[in-house]
Amino acid sequence: MFLLSSLAVASDAERFVTTVALPTGQTAVVAEGDLEARSLGSFSVRLYAASETPNDTTFFITGLIQAREGRVEEVLLADIEDNQKPKLVVITRSVGTGNYLSAYAFDLFDGELIFYGAMEGLAADLDPVAALREANITVH
Repeated sequence: MFLLSSLAVASDAERFVTTVALPTGQTAVVAEGDLEARSLGSFSVRLYAASETPNDTTFFITGLIQAREGRVEEVLLADIEDNQKPKLVVITRSVGTGNYLSAYAFDLFDGELIFYGAMEGLAADLDPVAALREANITVH
């Protein structure tokens, strides 16, 4: 039984995890949830204090967990409000028919990480950052 259940989750080598150096000097870590299926689960966004060393994860500040349908495909910084203040954008792609995209935006406000908004179920060939720009999302 244990062997069968261990086959149902992705190995650490397959799981998405990356660091992003933020304009503030802080570091963000985005990772798919541990021990979850690759096609469905969660991802975390963790924020670490600014450091002289890029991508330093020594001093944790805060973090958020977001549900996902699909795999995390890309993480980038994008100025979705045209105000020279980029948001951290996590893009996922569904695994089933359609390969739909979703884009989740996060922002820093007074040193805190906040969920800014999301666009889900986008066509596979659509630009998810452009969809966030056009949605004119207000902070949640």
